[in-house]
Amino acid sequence: MAGRIEDYALVGDLETAALIGTDGSIDWWCAPRFDSPACLAALLGDPGHGRWLLAPVGATRCTRRSYRGDTLVLDTYWESLAGTVRVTDLMPPRSDGHPLEGVPRILRVVEGISGRVAMRGELRVRFHHGSIVPWTRAVDRRTVASVAGPDAAYLSCGPGADPVVTRDRTTFEFTVPAGSRVAFVLGWRASHLPVPPTASPAEIDATLLRTLAHWNDWAAGLRYEGPAREAVLRSLLTLKALTYAPTGGVVAAATASLPESIGGERNWDYRFCWLRDSTFTLSCLLRGGFRREARAWTDWLLRAVAGDPADLQPLYGVEGQRRLSETYADWLPGYEKSRPVRLGNAAVGQFQLDIYGEVLNTVYSAVRAGIALDPPAWALVAALLEYLGTRWQEPDEGIWEVRGPRCHFVHSKVMAWVAADRAVRLARVAGLRGSVRRWQALRRDIHAEICARGWSEEQRSFTQCYGSPEVDATALLIPRLGFLPADDPRVLGTVAAMERLDEHGFLRRYGDVRDGGRHHLDDLGGTEGAFVACTFWYADALAATGRPDEARTVFERVLAIRNDVGLLSEEWDPVARRQLGNTPQALSHVALVNTAFTLYGTRRHDRTAPRPFAVA
Repeated sequence: MAGRIEDYALVGDLETAALIGTDGSIDWWCAPRFDSPACLAALLGDPGHGRWLLAPVGATRCTRRSYRGDTLVLDTYWESLAGTVRVTDLMPPRSDGHPLEGVPRILRVVEGISGRVAMRGELRVRFHHGSIVPWTRAVDRRTVASVAGPDAAYLSCGPGADPVVTRDRTTFEFTVPAGSRVAFVLGWRASHLPVPPTASPAEIDATLLRTLAHWNDWAAGLRYEGPAREAVLRSLLTLKALTYAPTGGVVAAATASLPESIGGERNWDYRFCWLRDSTFTLSCLLRGGFRREARAWTDWLLRAVAGDPADLQPLYGVEGQRRLSETYADWLPGYEKSRPVRLGNAAVGQFQLDIYGEVLNTVYSAVRAGIALDPPAWALVAALLEYLGTRWQEPDEGIWEVRGPRCHFVHSKVMAWVAADRAVRLARVAGLRGSVRRWQALRRDIHAEICARGWSEEQRSFTQCYGSPEVDATALLIPRLGFLPADDPRVLGTVAAMERLDEHGFLRRYGDVRDGGRHHLDDLGGTEGAFVACTFWYADALAATGRPDEARTVFERVLAIRNDVGLLSEEWDPVARRQLGNTPQALSHVALVNTAFTLYGTRRHDRTAPRPFAVA
């Protein structure tokens, strides 16, 4: 059985990623991209669905582990009476100059620190999410090939770790004395290509040094100098690791179908790029000082949404793909028997009104930061708002992508207002003055309707939907989005009402805790954990409404639930005290960074930062 979600660390090469447990097993790896089928899928099943174990004989959990400095190179230590050994795991960026440049590969270097430690390893490659057992054979004394259909995986073993090959797996046992090293390389490539060359020990060492330098050089660009700097930097490193470098798209998480409720069916594939995260992500990158990544994300967004505004989707593939059909992987038992295991995401076909506001808010934020847009981008702004003007009064599935009847979600309407507001502000810069009056009227109409139908005098808060008694954590964003000032009595009442979503100091997205946290908007049943990003939003709202000490307490409470290497998943179970949902979750780490800047700002003055233009 796979470990707890928080037992996993992430390594990646800026095109895909792998998850490594505290037991030394890589239980998840998709190749060649984030959204490709997994070659190692034990995370959603058992070792028979694909894993790569490397650990001391008889050991079940490492002694300690950490990333090496400000990098994505993971060092895992195993200490015993026999001695101490270190396993270093990394995935070199594909353009690092290695002989296998362009090939996704995982390097594992075993180094004896003291004594003599007996090691064991087992590799079971399973293509197409654990469903296809490849033909495994020895190419030579130290190279093993696993081939099936279009896929091939090649394992290179260092001297002293001669592999034992059977049809469906590779095993090896070896002893590591102090001062010695044994390296392994597992790479994927198309099966019709020739067997890749074996990297020499010198090439392995050079690859490790280049990978360390790559991450350290990138991390040096961080502008934040406030409290919890290590957490902020680790979150930004994680966000960078979840970026598909060829296009700039940022995936929501590295995994698929990890449950929001253990044993339940709220299991979604998050290896895609969501528009709902776009403004948060851009803000996080710009605040952190990473303008190149911010520009790449903006460019990805504009390419993905180009075309007919009626065809706008809530999510896209890493290259902007639109067809992401949801299927069930019936051969996988699911993480801790949480079924069904879903691949792809049916939310791609939903109508989500909020995404129009997300796109226009992202464009607005980018332009304010000095990121230039070309004429087609300005034409897209106008087209999106004209289309929104014809549909904003319709119900939708909302930001949380509920799989029940459509509703008039208040957050969706607020984001429609954001779209109109940002378009008005951009009009003078974009040369779209002829439409300003119409957009101003649209902004005014949306605002009036939300205040009339989305506010409940009885609840003393904005509600989740028109006429609903439920509250929703997205209402915490109202002052941040500029819909109402933070000192407005309706904002203060809404923040106070969030106590109904509080569970042991963490916030649910929706679902009144007093009612058992049950959902009433879909037919999936059950509950879920507290939502990490929403808890950060609560801290932001507390700070904005004059409660900074409480905001800092909430912030520090969430910092305390990061795992041993600083990672956060989507949700947290405050009763069982364990992480839930897909991991690491980009939105959780983006929210951490944004809240840190909200609470503490930055002490490093960036003299090169562009001045924002004046807005109408």
